[in-house]
Amino acid sequence: MFARYLTTGVAGAALMASVAFAQTPTATSDRANMAPSAASDASFKGDWRASKLAGLSVYNDNNESIGSINDLLTDRNGNIKAAVISVGGFLGMGAHLVAVPFDKIKFVNEPVAYTGVSGAPNAPGSRPASTTTTGAATTSPANNVKPNPWYPDHAVFNATKDSLTAMPEFKYATE
Repeated sequence: MFARYLTTGVAGAALMASVAFAQTPTATSDRANMAPSAASDASFKGDWRASKLAGLSVYNDNNESIGSINDLLTDRNGNIKAAVISVGGFLGMGAHLVAVPFDKIKFVNEPVAYTGVSGAPNAPGSRPASTTTTGAATTSPANNVKPNPWYPDHAVFNATKDSLTAMPEFKYATE
């Protein structure tokens, strides 16, 4: 019985090998003549990483947080056409997704200027500029933070949270 299975397996492997050898090979000379497509990081200076744009906080012109970028929509050529902004919700639950034209969004490298209750920067009750904790709790103002060259600090879209929530919800088509 074992000999029959072994013979069947060897015959099947021989048939599969003959099919693989019968295929026409691709022209290796074309591949050998192709130039490498690697580029140095200097050629991309000033460009941003798309993976860092997703999740970026979005503010309006009054420095009010209105949501975050959830996704970027591109055409077939890779040009970004729209940004899907997540509005409202808590920890991703109950968020309202809206798609807005990408050219209507401005990106800013400087941190948001918080003015707090009294209107003065860093006033009592306002959000601190930026804090870092190493060992003993020390704070450093946002002025000393160097912006990352690979992604912006935040995005600005001229709308209110209520107006975005009133927009039709964006849903990913499954067809």
